[in-house]
Amino acid sequence: MNTSQVHAMTCDVEDYFQVSAFDGIVAKSRWSDFECRIPRNIDKALQLFSDHNAKATFFTLGWVASHYPDVIRRIVGEGHELASHGMVHQRVWSQTADEFREDAGAARKLLEDTGGVAVIGYRAASWSIDHRTPWAHEILAETGYRYSSSVYPVSHDHYGVPDAPRNPYVIDGPGIVEIPPSTARFVGRNIPVSGGGYFRLFPLSLSQYFIRKHQRTESYPYIFYFHPWELDPDQPRFDNAPVKARFRHYLNLEKFEKRLSELLRTHRWGRMDEIYLDGEKT
Repeated sequence: MNTSQVHAMTCDVEDYFQVSAFDGIVAKSRWSDFECRIPRNIDKALQLFSDHNAKATFFTLGWVASHYPDVIRRIVGEGHELASHGMVHQRVWSQTADEFREDAGAARKLLEDTGGVAVIGYRAASWSIDHRTPWAHEILAETGYRYSSSVYPVSHDHYGVPDAPRNPYVIDGPGIVEIPPSTARFVGRNIPVSGGGYFRLFPLSLSQYFIRKHQRTESYPYIFYFHPWELDPDQPRFDNAPVKARFRHYLNLEKFEKRLSELLRTHRWGRMDEIYLDGEKT
């Protein structure tokens, strides 16, 4: 095992029918019509973490806390950090400032009431804090958050702020810490290497290379992220989704668990709050 550094393991707790890629075919008002597989997939993630002595931060929808409070209590009970992913996976730039304030505040309160712990971290749905939301970090500070992991410093067709810092930084004014997902430099551009669909697209050896390179060249820990549905290759499928959305969502799902297990085996993983906020545990 590589013991040189503890990196940040994160999980965005949303189900297969709640992802932004399927917004056009699955209305939020119909979520209760679909089989929710979050409890079984979170159990699988928790077992993997336990097997490898790893801790993680779970950026969790308020919807999950409302419908499956036992999931929240299991996450907290096993020593992981509970953080917010908003109420219903709505992109920040699709909301007004007042709507965002209500959503972020309501999610934090519901998660805290359910889990019995302080919630200080926030991750926007689909990395949707960008130049269109100059008020977002101030509102997060107003509603009690201390850090965000919501600005992806890449160019992408659905998100990204390519000129944003690659390293953690403090937002002037509100003082909240923004902790971007990990990227690598390639021919003068930032490329996304921190998990999700990229981890399923790249060969495992390439992902491992990026982590090792990060350890050699950067002064801050690497961040990895995934979703519970990536541990579930047998999930119900939306054959009517656009081709690009289906490719991104279903690519190499059958390989994901084995690859994640290998990352957990070969590197040390911990919680965002303990790693980035001066070792403080909520």
